[in-house]
Amino acid sequence: MEGIQNPIARTVEEVFSDFRGRRAGLIKALSTDVQKFYHQCDPEKENLCLYGLPNETWEVNLPVEEVPPELPEPALGINFARDGMVEKDWISLVAVHSDSWLISVAFYFGARFGFGKNERKRLFQMINDLPTLFSKCLCLNYLFVVKCETNF
Repeated sequence: MEGIQNPIARTVEEVFSDFRGRRAGLIKALSTDVQKFYHQCDPEKENLCLYGLPNETWEVNLPVEEVPPELPEPALGINFARDGMVEKDWISLVAVHSDSWLISVAFYFGARFGFGKNERKRLFQMINDLPTLFSKCLCLNYLFVVKCETNF
């Protein structure tokens, strides 16, 4: 997978930059590219995952085959619930799972590179200063009714 081949982050700033890149890719998947994303999540296919990549892109793909995986895996089987839910509710569900995956990846890097209490706290604060994907999806759903101010 493309996201694993990128250079590995080693400082709080680099981990946060990786986080922001992956987050930006997921925002695109769940907003401007939502129809493309929706169609790629065919329930007839195997268990699919939504990956945000550090270069601000996204992909829908099967989970990696190596066990354990190099990075924490996003929610598995996002495609199976697609047709059983209202589209905006399904997008919100994918968003909330993607939020937890992003934090998981960031803190995986933090653990792997030996971040201490202060570095972990700083990373968490930097992440926490950004809106969640879930809150962005709620705002985007609201845009259909009224124009709201967004700050991606």
